[in-house]
Amino acid sequence: MIEEAVPEARGASDRTPADRTAPRTIAVWDLPLRLWHWAFAICVLAAWFTPTVYDRLHRIVGYTVLGLLAFRLVWGFLGSRYSRFRMVGVRLRAAPGYLWNLRRGMTGRYIGLNPAGTLMLVALLASLAVSTITGAMSVTVTFFGVWWVEDTHHYSSDAVIVLVVLHVVGVVLMGILQRENLIRAMITGRKRIRTHL
Repeated sequence: MIEEAVPEARGASDRTPADRTAPRTIAVWDLPLRLWHWAFAICVLAAWFTPTVYDRLHRIVGYTVLGLLAFRLVWGFLGSRYSRFRMVGVRLRAAPGYLWNLRRGMTGRYIGLNPAGTLMLVALLASLAVSTITGAMSVTVTFFGVWWVEDTHHYSSDAVIVLVVLHVVGVVLMGILQRENLIRAMITGRKRIRTHL
């Protein structure tokens, strides 16, 4: 499903039938969101490989992730159209049906995040919030060595990595199904859209 029709380009009526179905691109992901996404990816991987080996770096990366989480929450209200959280509730309600339809290769067409991507966004943000907050708690005097804080940090961190792997697999599979390089879209900020004018 396409969220919104792309405005007709000037002179579109002069186009040949082949031009009218030619793939075009539309700006979707703004620069702050793209920088946030890749910084987040780097920090999560760094955090995963540094505990107990490079504790100082692990803490720095953990606090950086907390800052990135705070930025994403703010940007979810102040960012450009496809960065905002305005469609999260609708997409989450649509997620079970969307995932069910994926079994038959029915992907629909979304300009921003599809329902599965929205579900992944919420799951990642929630698990990362739990992981980073309990990680910060575990180095305080009050909570240092407290078993439930350490266990929660450990298991939520494992959940983050599982979700990251699912996210990457989902992006690759969706890219194959829709014949679009979604990784490039998160670098350039533009997604392909096919219109029938």
